[in-house]
Amino acid sequence: MSERESEYQVLARKYRPATFADLVGQDAMVRTLRNAFESGRIAQAFILTGIRGTGKTTTARIVAKGLNCVGPDGTGGPTTDPCGICEPCIAIAEGRHVDVLEMDAASNTSVNDVREIIDSVRYRAASARFKVYIVDEVHMLSTSAFNALLKTLEEPPAHVKFIFATTEIRKVPVTVLSRCQRFDLRRFTPETMIEYLGTICDREGTAADPDALALITRAAEGSARDALSLLDQAIGMAAGGTIEAGQVRAMLGLADRGRVLDLFETVMRGDAAGALRELRAQYDDGADPLAVLRDLAEVTHWVSVVQIAPDAADDPTVTPDERARGQEMAATLSVRTLSRAWQMLLKALEDVATAPGAMMAAEMAIIRLTHVADLPSPDELIRKLRDAPALPDAGGGSLAAPRMPAPQARASRPPIPIAAGRRAVAAVAQPTGNPVLDRFASFEQVVALIRDNRDMKLLVDVENGVRLVSYAPGRIEFEPAPDAAPDLAQRISGRLQGWTGVRWGVAIGKGGAPTIAEVRAAEKADTEAQALAHPLTQAVLQTFPGATLLEVRGPVDATQDAADAALEEAPDDWDPFAEE
Repeated sequence: MSERESEYQVLARKYRPATFADLVGQDAMVRTLRNAFESGRIAQAFILTGIRGTGKTTTARIVAKGLNCVGPDGTGGPTTDPCGICEPCIAIAEGRHVDVLEMDAASNTSVNDVREIIDSVRYRAASARFKVYIVDEVHMLSTSAFNALLKTLEEPPAHVKFIFATTEIRKVPVTVLSRCQRFDLRRFTPETMIEYLGTICDREGTAADPDALALITRAAEGSARDALSLLDQAIGMAAGGTIEAGQVRAMLGLADRGRVLDLFETVMRGDAAGALRELRAQYDDGADPLAVLRDLAEVTHWVSVVQIAPDAADDPTVTPDERARGQEMAATLSVRTLSRAWQMLLKALEDVATAPGAMMAAEMAIIRLTHVADLPSPDELIRKLRDAPALPDAGGGSLAAPRMPAPQARASRPPIPIAAGRRAVAAVAQPTGNPVLDRFASFEQVVALIRDNRDMKLLVDVENGVRLVSYAPGRIEFEPAPDAAPDLAQRISGRLQGWTGVRWGVAIGKGGAPTIAEVRAAEKADTEAQALAHPLTQAVLQTFPGATLLEVRGPVDATQDAADAALEEAPDDWDPFAEE
């Protein structure tokens, strides 16, 4: 191995901050720690939280160096600007200081590991000013380990400091959080990240296109370590030349952002064949189908946000041409269309895991998206149907739309006297003078009594099997329906006597009115017939051959004013084509 190879360090380690002044993007935390050190108000325990690569462990080491730095002359005290050249600073930076102990809680989760810390805190530092315990990924400790640490964490010796780091702050018990000063490390903003990467490139003597740095920034998602690792890889790919956006796209398996916008526009036009050709071309050029779907989802989200908040278009990771195209799409596409595309893309990303191949899932997603992209919204559909020209009928007149024939089974069914059945159930009988029986002046109240007592079996049998002949409080005469239970009369009498404490006479007769269930079925059939006769329904059935009427909600009003009112009352965000 050559000397150059042995001295090489990855950028994430080479440019790891050594002082608070080197920390980028964490101004609030740095200001708080500086003031604490200057005023001598240094807490016994800190907990640092944030996403990966934002500098939690690095900050912990800087704090440890600041606590133990003695300066070049060996007489310095705690400081926020460690010198980096004294023996404690060098040993801590190299991870070999005997009084600064780093523990990975992911591999030391048990209570026994914590007991080692508890047993060692009683002894003073061997050579440093403070004994510092740095516990990384502290949320991985077991419940027993946390409980064992609580007392020591609350009242540690004066020479002991604890620094915890975690990416899952919600998994840390509140009893531990209450004993620590908490610092939330922020994600790097795109502007800060691009500037930071440009500075690193200058130090490395490497030129980089702004678009290439923007791609790296977008892929890093706010993590400085991820960004430096990607930049390290891009420098190696450029082989001493300029880092170009095309090289970074190839390295990340991404499609050209401009081509992703082309694909998105083709999909929104409903051009399935063109969209599939563009997807195949990007796949042949090395783009990952899953990455293409994610890019489409990202574009959908970005355009939706730009539509609501135009300032979102000023994203530094977006080129001027992309910004102009995004603003144009935000002005032309509806919220419903974008919301529908977002839901379908999320479903497509889930399908990739179960599909035989990622490309198959991507192609099926594109086909579904293009199929529904040009479908009219509910209000547009109603307006088109309402404004459709009248169609001539066979007799030379005109109709709003062709009438659909009623089902044959319904046409051959004998009509049911709906009004007679309803009147028989609701009719009020003469009072008897018995206060208990007079509470049930109609058969409808008897049915309510059965329902209130939650005898569902009897309630179903009564509604389906009792054709009421006559009713008086305390006496019921009915004609059993063909499918009625043979012991229905005895059961009704026994249940009513048990609930009311009064004897009820229940007799079998003939010539009864329709059952409650038959009345309901007849009313439903009548409502469906009215709905099918509605001009808008007829127009929908003509526009969508093979469509069926599933449900009718509320009364049917065939007037044009009712259709206009329904159109105005429709929710703005309702979309029948959106996937659940």
